[in-house]
Amino acid sequence: MNGETSAIGIIGGSGLYQMEGVENPSERRVPTPFGDPSDAIIGGRMHGRQIYFLPRHGRGHRLLPHELNHRANIYALRSLNVRWIICVTAVGSLQEQYAPRDVLLPSQFFDRTSRRTEHTFFGDGIAAHVSFAEPISPNLRHILAESARGLNIKVHNGGTYVNMDGPAFSTRAESESNRRHGFDVIGMTNLPEAKLAREAEIALATLAMITDYDCWKVEEEPVTAQTVFEHLIANAETAKKILAQIIPRIPSEPDWPEHRALDTALVTDRKLWPPATTEKLRAILGRFL
Repeated sequence: MNGETSAIGIIGGSGLYQMEGVENPSERRVPTPFGDPSDAIIGGRMHGRQIYFLPRHGRGHRLLPHELNHRANIYALRSLNVRWIICVTAVGSLQEQYAPRDVLLPSQFFDRTSRRTEHTFFGDGIAAHVSFAEPISPNLRHILAESARGLNIKVHNGGTYVNMDGPAFSTRAESESNRRHGFDVIGMTNLPEAKLAREAEIALATLAMITDYDCWKVEEEPVTAQTVFEHLIANAETAKKILAQIIPRIPSEPDWPEHRALDTALVTDRKLWPPATTEKLRAILGRFL
């Protein structure tokens, strides 16, 4: 890590690395102890801040949700001194009031994934249990909400994102079950990012861009990839507008509670940390070494 002002990371899909107003963009290939990230990370400056873009599924959308190396993605951003992450992600709506092309800012998650052992950096001799009752940074979420409202974008501040595995979309029975549980939107990628960001002491919030009504709404056509990507084109433009507004509003010093999440999480005594694991997690554990 370096001594520069903390950077801002953006995880998103196609087009976000082409945001207008980014100065001197350049690519970085960032190897990590957990493997390679989804793609090269695009760095540049906006409003005087260093920002890094990572296309979650790779440019050209080459990676399925279960193929994503979330640990490598978050570790690579943290090694670049990223202390804030804004995730832009497509979701299906589970409630009537959330329409396609609306924006929802999740405040909670429900985990229906099956590969949870890959959603932590810890193990191999160092145990940690981060607090995750509030999985999204409230400060960052509220800045996103204010920025979206200032642009007259229809935004819903708060709600529960249920994370399924994919890559197939839900059955109607699954969709109805998620609705009965009171969940608001459904997606395939964001919860692992939030868990790992908390372990990496990064403040994270999400722009959940609604593309469809899943398949519970029988008067609508069931969700298809074609439907999703038609709305994604419009949603990408909305996301760019919000991101351009929020960058100058994010603090330069990482002093929010999320930035000290490991203070109360690390269980293993420092004297017992295996050297190999300590070195592997240096980008995350640096302030304890």
